[in-house]
Amino acid sequence: MSVSINAVRSLSFADSHMSAILVENVEGYEADGIVVNLSTETIYVEGEVDTPVQPWRSVMLRSKIIRKADKIAVLKIKNLENLGAVSLRGWEWFGDIYDGFPRQTPLYMSSIDTVGTVTEDPFVFTRERTTVEAPQEFEIKLKCWWSPNETDCFIHNEHPFLEVHTQIHGYGRMQKSRERDASTVYEDVIMAPGFTHEPFCIVTGKNEWTYPWHRYYTDVESIWLAVELHPITWDWMKTVGRTLFPPRTRPAKKARGTLWWQIRHSTGVFSAQLPSR
Repeated sequence: MSVSINAVRSLSFADSHMSAILVENVEGYEADGIVVNLSTETIYVEGEVDTPVQPWRSVMLRSKIIRKADKIAVLKIKNLENLGAVSLRGWEWFGDIYDGFPRQTPLYMSSIDTVGTVTEDPFVFTRERTTVEAPQEFEIKLKCWWSPNETDCFIHNEHPFLEVHTQIHGYGRMQKSRERDASTVYEDVIMAPGFTHEPFCIVTGKNEWTYPWHRYYTDVESIWLAVELHPITWDWMKTVGRTLFPPRTRPAKKARGTLWWQIRHSTGVFSAQLPSR
């Protein structure tokens, strides 16, 4: 089924405070906001000198033309008053989604929007090589996070997907650490509106990615977008399920708060249970 030129739809987490749209089959589209390139090809912003936007990266535009693109997301904060009341607009406290998350951490997650599939080489995504040698199919999933100023958004190192983050509002930092301890942080990637960081992981096997210990830390109230590439092969899903829940211990009920629920419903935040706090 063909997609019409500049086909636009709202993303599931768009609301009265934040405009968020998906645009597909882009040709000569005027964009106003933070534009995220959701494709494997470089896109170009029209200008006296065209501006390239690399795959899975972003740019902040003020009513400028995107010449051509397969798929982009465009996000813009429309209303700052009571922006942080995300729980009243359908966002969930992460502890209600994931058992054991620290009760004192005010981290909220929007709904998740699956915006299509893409053929990508994981090694190209992680910048470990520049030529495509092992392309595979992924689902692209988008979601947003919100936290107030000076929030530790939890150190972790396990994801069953590839990811990058784009800053939408406020300022923060993606931090890498040697251990699951904030005193061991060794790198700060400063996140400002419109910026997308480089991937943190490397490929260590078929549908296996190794991440350093990392976290998001807010300097001021922030909203940031997670762009996730989830492998869609059934063999991978069976392997993950068997590893996490061997036949003798697999729970009879796939409760909403369990990791299995997260995999089935593709929230896919972590691939191991968080410790109780």
